[in-house]
Amino acid sequence: MKPTTLDEAMALTQKFTTRPTNEELLKLYGLYKQATEGDNEGERPGGFDFKAAAKYMSWLNYKGKSKEEAKEAYLELVEELSKKYM
Repeated sequence: MKPTTLDEAMALTQKFTTRPTNEELLKLYGLYKQATEGDNEGERPGGFDFKAAAKYMSWLNYKGKSKEEAKEAYLELVEELSKKYM
């Protein structure tokens, strides 16, 4: 199934029967945040919050990509992952 909207893609990820890898989850997170909010302008989380730091860096990887480009990349990634995890 090829999702055509972010909502459809998010619903599809909820149907995965196996959890994607952490790397794949971080890609999903970064692309989703870029598609919905644009460039990451926040400060990097400090201390020992490694999960927040990983999410921050994942989103930062897509800086400069337009919201539309990020949306298309997100939809493609969800479609690819759905073949692997459903």
